[in-house]
Amino acid sequence: MKEVPGVIVCASCDAVHVRLELQAREVALCQRCGLEIDRHHGQQNDWMLPLTVASLMVFTVAHVFPIVQIELRGLSSQTTLLSAVIALAREDMVLVALLVLATTLLFPLSQMLMLLWVLVPLRWQQRAPGFAWLLRAMQLLKPWGMVEIFLLGVLIAIIKLSSMAVVMPGPALWAFMALTVLLTVVTAFDPRSLWRMLDAADAYQPVESRAQ
Repeated sequence: MKEVPGVIVCASCDAVHVRLELQAREVALCQRCGLEIDRHHGQQNDWMLPLTVASLMVFTVAHVFPIVQIELRGLSSQTTLLSAVIALAREDMVLVALLVLATTLLFPLSQMLMLLWVLVPLRWQQRAPGFAWLLRAMQLLKPWGMVEIFLLGVLIAIIKLSSMAVVMPGPALWAFMALTVLLTVVTAFDPRSLWRMLDAADAYQPVESRAQ
């Protein structure tokens, strides 16, 4: 299918509209069905890449350093996410271990890496290979990233354990808190804003480069 610059199609009724330059906080609605078809995204293009890089850095801290340190009767133990997954697998809860690994590590990491793969070329007015496929994949993975659910479970466990032992938060716990906020912001991006960035990048390219 050939892309037509300056045109936007309603996702609900397939009505074709001319894309207008919106001002801050303006929203464009479909003239046929009233569905939102476009909106002004403010400074999203400027902060998406730095926040994605920051998310990856915090993600590394969250998965490398201990989440909590537990002291009981002179004995001390530190727990990381990976060690918790391994402990679940050893207790014959392989399915639960895989679910925790996928929803707190694999899916969020995949989202961030795909977004980084898309955003870095756009910063230099280039189109990333597999651009459209990656946007669809990110939207499909979005509901499966459950870092906030894992964090809630950890906080509940800390509250319960604090009555029996000394529980000290580790660096990873604070990193998971920051990661929850960052991922909420980063993964809430509107795909239309990335397509708009791509249109601007295509318009920036010389005519002979776009023809190749």
